[in-house]
Amino acid sequence: MKKILILGTGAQGSTVAKRMDEEPNVSEIICADYDEKAVKLLCADLKKAKPLRIDATRIENIVNAAAGADLLVNALPMAFGRNVLEAALAAKVNYQDFAAYDDPEVDWVDGIKEMLTVTSERFKAIGKTALISTGSAPGIICVAARDLMRELDSCDTISMYVWEGVKAKRFLPFWWSPEVAYADMADDAWPYIDGEIVASKPFELPVLRSFGGDDRVIRFVEHAHDETVLMGLHSKEFFKGVKNVFFKYGGYGIDFAENLYRMGMLSETPVDVDGQMIVPRKLALKLTPPAPKYYEEIKEILDEGLDDDSGAMVIEAFGTKGGQPVKAETYVNSLGCADAFKKSGLTGETYFTGQGGALFTKLFVNDRIYQKGLISSDMLEYDQVDYYLEKAAELGITLNKSVSQK
Repeated sequence: MKKILILGTGAQGSTVAKRMDEEPNVSEIICADYDEKAVKLLCADLKKAKPLRIDATRIENIVNAAAGADLLVNALPMAFGRNVLEAALAAKVNYQDFAAYDDPEVDWVDGIKEMLTVTSERFKAIGKTALISTGSAPGIICVAARDLMRELDSCDTISMYVWEGVKAKRFLPFWWSPEVAYADMADDAWPYIDGEIVASKPFELPVLRSFGGDDRVIRFVEHAHDETVLMGLHSKEFFKGVKNVFFKYGGYGIDFAENLYRMGMLSETPVDVDGQMIVPRKLALKLTPPAPKYYEEIKEILDEGLDDDSGAMVIEAFGTKGGQPVKAETYVNSLGCADAFKKSGLTGETYFTGQGGALFTKLFVNDRIYQKGLISSDMLEYDQVDYYLEKAAELGITLNKSVSQK
């Protein structure tokens, strides 16, 4: 029986808590957050959960909370990542998070490399596992990409496309954290090109394409995400020697943010406005509505109606099979916003990301994670991929895979 500490009770942490409450192998769930009201509301609906108010800026608080736990799930903002990772090491517990942490004192790519080497050895030394990048993207998309490698003998290029087309009648540019969205969109992207991780300015390397039966042409651009760095670093061992990896993002939110970026509104450099120094990104965040979190606010938005409830996640891999050039492609299917709300009371975005994360937690609590050290979601072995996809299908998250000669 497993005891789990979940730090952060937003959409991701809450979904993990709800799914783990159903797990026979879980005996206790500690739900911890600085927002005491949110913690108590969450735990009131769960059988195995206990609420805990915590200040996660202090590592010792996390270490104390993790005493006796088998797994620490980090669902806090990325700025807390270093603290939580160090706390897991100090408490000698397994660790899971949704994305590689962002440390302002360390170059992001170098930070990921350090996690996969130095930090990995530290977890091996205590006989524990850290699993990073476990939401939808990164997360589900990495599992789908690993699964696609079965169809190739060698791989030249992997392109990942994520299109978020859900549009409310009210002004709501993001269905996930605007703070995280603006930070990602203002950062350099890091595509893997000709065997090297290279910097690309935001909103560069555009691609126009449509998906499936939808005849709309969507504009996709490079976007700062873990996948390209992780798959590039793991090219030989897990991705059939891939030479190029791209993560392309499109949709209403990114179209909106691109205009803000080009006018300087995502900058963190203060500007003088009539004698007052103002940080543009702080102003943008102040004026951007937060993503809906609670049942009643989501219901209100859906009752007003959606102008669009579409989206896509597609992975393409070009390579060879039996000496012939081939294209392997996977469409990842999940619930739309309206259907996700009917099923779970969540938005499509939070359902997809939260369930994706919970499936990785399920691997942990059912002893399906046997590697020691620090690994990322693109490093699962095929038996783990199979288990993950089997359980994902039970939640309505499925893959349509095809292979064609090129």
